[in-house]
Amino acid sequence: MDALLREYLPILLFLGLAIVLALVMALLPFVAAKRNPDPEKNSTYECGFEPFSDSRRQFDVRFYLVAILFIIFDLEVAFLFPWAVALGDIGLLGFWSMVVFLGVLTVGFIYEWKKGALEWE
Repeated sequence: MDALLREYLPILLFLGLAIVLALVMALLPFVAAKRNPDPEKNSTYECGFEPFSDSRRQFDVRFYLVAILFIIFDLEVAFLFPWAVALGDIGLLGFWSMVVFLGVLTVGFIYEWKKGALEWE
């Protein structure tokens, strides 16, 4: 039992150090930060313009469209990196599979472009 506790001692020390460090980092701004609020700092900020109505109003669908397009093309990069790393091992089938994948994404991008989804009025 003593040997088992000795094996877990570094983990417990690391966990204790992490908790103490997290508490210090969370409480340090309350001690060291200068408090100088002004109306500009306390004002709400939404999407680059001053709020002019209730915050519970409906947003334009273009906000969501831009977010979805970002996620789609961000995931494309998430698939491209492992493919590029393993390109030597996957052979021609893996290469042409990714070419087809990129072709489908390119067709989708051209479709969005033609529909005007990427233009902001």
